[in-house]
Amino acid sequence: MAVVGVLALQGSFNEHIAALRRLGVKGVEIRKPEQLHTVSSLIIPGGESTTMAKLAEYHNLFPALREFVKLGKPVWGTCAGLIFLANKAIGQKSGGQDLVGGLDCTVHRNFFGSQIQSFEAELSVPQLASQEGGPETFRGVFIRAPAILEAGPEVLVLADYPVSSDKLLSSDTSTEEKKENAEEESKVIVAVRQGNILGTAFHPELTADTRWHSYFLKMSNETGEEASLSNLVPAQVTTSHYQLIRSDLPIFQ
Repeated sequence: MAVVGVLALQGSFNEHIAALRRLGVKGVEIRKPEQLHTVSSLIIPGGESTTMAKLAEYHNLFPALREFVKLGKPVWGTCAGLIFLANKAIGQKSGGQDLVGGLDCTVHRNFFGSQIQSFEAELSVPQLASQEGGPETFRGVFIRAPAILEAGPEVLVLADYPVSSDKLLSSDTSTEEKKENAEEESKVIVAVRQGNILGTAFHPELTADTRWHSYFLKMSNETGEEASLSNLVPAQVTTSHYQLIRSDLPIFQ
């Protein structure tokens, strides 16, 4: 059976473990560098990115996390985890924070605003639906969420979200070219994949739809880290309403 590590410093690691359990997969909490040797894939959950970075530094996790990514092992970052995996982050608190890196993109921390500006939205996810079945939309839960402003040529965009040109312009006024092209830029990226790295600005673990977790688990098979994922429970989704196997934790229907 596949065993997935979930970084458990802070944030929604319990919710990810519960989602994996619904797919018949064991998730284990990771808090120390040596524990990374026991898993072949890793989820970095959402939470407060600055707090998570301070705890990761305290436990000397950054070198081990960077090595894990460089070895080509599947890693998925959600919300704060996406910030961790980005090569560049802007809009950080004073003093910034360390990043794991590996994902060729620029992420704006808290792009969508403060906690009270959190929201849910239907996202178009044709590639996810093509691989995992179900509807071509996914209910994204954005909680003080980041967004990807720029992505490199090897980054596959899996979902984006429309925003006003003014919002994009205010997020980065570093070049005149961006000011001139602001009218053409009406979307930000909220889900990507680059090789062994998956990143989502929203929280799939807070919904009953397990397709993103299933997608990530199959990445392990693609990279040869797991011999077989044939025992996976099918992702829980229907075209009419998301179905839940068991209510381990409160989740959005």
